[in-house]
Amino acid sequence: QVQLVESGGGLVQAGGSLRLSCAASGRTFSTVTMGWFRQAPGKEREFVAAVIWSGARTYDADSVKGRVTISRDNAKGTVYLQMNSLKPEDTAVYYCAAATSPNSRWYTRPPRVDEYSYWGQGTQVTVSS
Repeated sequence: QVQLVESGGGLVQAGGSLRLSCAASGRTFSTVTMGWFRQAPGKEREFVAAVIWSGARTYDADSVKGRVTISRDNAKGTVYLQMNSLKPEDTAVYYCAAATSPNSRWYTRPPRVDEYSYWGQGTQVTVSS
């Protein structure tokens, strides 16, 4: 079992920044690949970024490329999503997720949404224009 708790969401003006955090517990964090997803009202859940268990490989979606940075602190069991130059279209509930089985394929692609075993409860990000 892995418990995930997101924090750091809120209301920000367009062009601003936010840093989301996701604290994980219940499993050796250094073996877990972590991802961030988001879901806007009426839309499907969308991949944002991922970092593999070692931190050696990261991925981010084209829609946020150049504006977000995913990182992790294995000593603290926490993954971060730094978001800059926020746009109104970034408004969504942001979820962190954990894929608990190390897989060498994730050196070449991020886990698919169905490959994540655990999800947090989400944190709301609202970007005003």
